[in-house]
Amino acid sequence: MLRVLLVARENVTVVKMSPCCCLALLALLPFALATNPGVKVKLTEKGIEYGKQIGMASLQQKLKTMKVPDLSGTERVAPIGKVKYSLTGITIVNLGLPYSALALVPDTGIRLSITNAFISLHGNWKIRYLSFIKDSGSFDLEVNGLTVTDSITIKSDETGRPTVSSVNCVANVGSASIKFHGGASWLYNLFSAYIDKALRSALQKQICPLVADTITDMNPHLKTLNVLAKVDKYAEVEYSMVTSPTISNTSIDFSLKGEFYNIGKHQEPPFSPTPFSLPPQVNNMLYIGMSAFTTNSAGFVYNNAGALSLYITDDMIPPSSPIRLNTRTFGAFIPEIAKRFPSMMMKLLVKTVKEPTIFFEPNNVTVQASGSVTAYAIQPNTTLSPLFVLNMEGSVSARLYVTGVKLAGAVTLNKIEMTLETSYVGQFQVRSLDNIFLMVLKVAVIPKVNARLEKGFPLPSIGKMNLVNTQLQVLKDYMLIGTDVQFTG
Repeated sequence: MLRVLLVARENVTVVKMSPCCCLALLALLPFALATNPGVKVKLTEKGIEYGKQIGMASLQQKLKTMKVPDLSGTERVAPIGKVKYSLTGITIVNLGLPYSALALVPDTGIRLSITNAFISLHGNWKIRYLSFIKDSGSFDLEVNGLTVTDSITIKSDETGRPTVSSVNCVANVGSASIKFHGGASWLYNLFSAYIDKALRSALQKQICPLVADTITDMNPHLKTLNVLAKVDKYAEVEYSMVTSPTISNTSIDFSLKGEFYNIGKHQEPPFSPTPFSLPPQVNNMLYIGMSAFTTNSAGFVYNNAGALSLYITDDMIPPSSPIRLNTRTFGAFIPEIAKRFPSMMMKLLVKTVKEPTIFFEPNNVTVQASGSVTAYAIQPNTTLSPLFVLNMEGSVSARLYVTGVKLAGAVTLNKIEMTLETSYVGQFQVRSLDNIFLMVLKVAVIPKVNARLEKGFPLPSIGKMNLVNTQLQVLKDYMLIGTDVQFTG
């Protein structure tokens, strides 16, 4: 027995606990300590119905491949006596699954029901009786009222992808009628009940394995979930499942990690995802909720990679602008620049000093960024001479949209506040440069940012999946994408 000490004020209590109980508690720890997801995906009954249509077509094709084995035997038929028979070359000529349904079973899986299915078969028969009489012909078998029930479980595999399996499949052939053609077919009709039973049994034995194969065949497609999707040369985003799916009466909910990482270096950011819940919307097949944690992890990654920095030169300023990046323009506000560096071009280095923070509020996305601006004079020999360094606090508004299976966006500048960090050209009023830097940000920095955001970032997807009828809502602390899906190929 194990002993556990419970300390309460000054009293000490010793509790005896069996090893089994202790192991059970330890087994619960991974779930108690499980990471909150950064992304949640909800598959609604509408989406499940679409998946059923694809699945039923696949199952129908699979069932058509059934190989009914040749049957043979001996039956005693009055008044002839023993009759040896064989049924060979049995093939399926028609098969239909007119009624099928998928029902969600909370905390369990999906229940598959197929009713009133039918199968038409054709084959050849041979008989021998009275030791020397032989005959042959063909037959047609009509199977009706075929029912299949199965339970489908959904779990997470070792890679964080969903996996499905078939459990507790039951198939039942309701009724069958057989008609013999040619030769002494009247003789077959005398013991058709025996043959009917044998054929029904042969069919029933094959149906459930084929149903299980069809369900298992879904797993290679599920393995195409982009659990680690490359974004660009700096980043990749992880969409592995952090827990097994949650199944309710109306949906299957998936919790995904939803975190950006530097390629080849998975460093956790100094913040964690907070719990959030998707609203009870069911009009679309699929809902994707992306938390502020996911987008902020992207900011952390790009800042760590040094990707949030940009050199700005005069050729990036529109030719029509009266403001130029040279010491003449800046010398009008800071005379020491014109005096010490006459008639020189300038270069600005704009960069973040920490990861930007993205805020999701209803119908509003705001990005707060802390950065710096370092101004240089470009000497005739291309040497850079530092002029000053400014601290900059900026705010932009973002518009997000879905393109293909990517999340894209665009930002517009709200405001900036600048203070002097270091000056190599004496003290000056930073406010006098506000209009210059507002123009530089609007015409040089913001277009570069938007060009990158326009390329988009991959959303969680499986195979050749297209998103249609897509809508995006910004809610408190997360954004919600409602969409229907189509699979091609």
